[in-house]
Amino acid sequence: MSRGIKERKARQAANRDKRPYAIARYIRIPNSKVKFVLDLIRGKKYEDAVDLLKNLNKSASPVILKVLNSAAANAENNMAMPKDNLFVAECYATNAPQMKRMMPRARGRADRILKRSCHITIRLDELKVGQKVNKPAEKATTQKAAAVKPTTTTKTATVKATATKTATAKTATKTSAKAVPATKAEKPVADKPNAVKPLGTKAVATEKKAATVKKTATATPKKTTAAKKEAK
Repeated sequence: MSRGIKERKARQAANRDKRPYAIARYIRIPNSKVKFVLDLIRGKKYEDAVDLLKNLNKSASPVILKVLNSAAANAENNMAMPKDNLFVAECYATNAPQMKRMMPRARGRADRILKRSCHITIRLDELKVGQKVNKPAEKATTQKAAAVKPTTTTKTATVKATATKTATAKTATKTSAKAVPATKAEKPVADKPNAVKPLGTKAVATEKKAATVKKTATATPKKTTAAKKEAK
């Protein structure tokens, strides 16, 4: 069972993160409120982060300031790193045990209250020569000559022309197929909003009779009074 324990310990010591850090445990502030402040100081210099936390009106800012100062003191005393050359390399907050309390409500019921807490960790690191803080690394862009391809070819042009011809032919056939209404009964009522649509074949028969009466009246002109007297 004890085989390889020394080798494993040596491997863990070699891979251990040796940057200065500080941890504050069981802080009675929710995790979400602490993360908002940690996002503001991440990647900034130690002096700038201290100034920001002193002037920030948040409940988590004094606690995070204590953790930051503790990490800077560890770097200065244990690793001989000057505070002027430090920056916030990592900072995060994890969930801690939460206390459960009850609130009395109506009709003898009770609601649960969760009093959350968190662990705050801050790691510092020393700035290297020419290193930029709190700025993303610039990516080198290579210029590539993009060959411009023709958008339309002769084949596509002919296909489009045939498609337009077929579309016009279809529309022409549709318009020619529509018959023009001959009688009033077949005409739509929408043209005359006040008109009433006739019903059945009786209305058509009455229209035909009226048309014949009009034709006869126009064919046989009325006799004048002079013509009547001459006929007598």
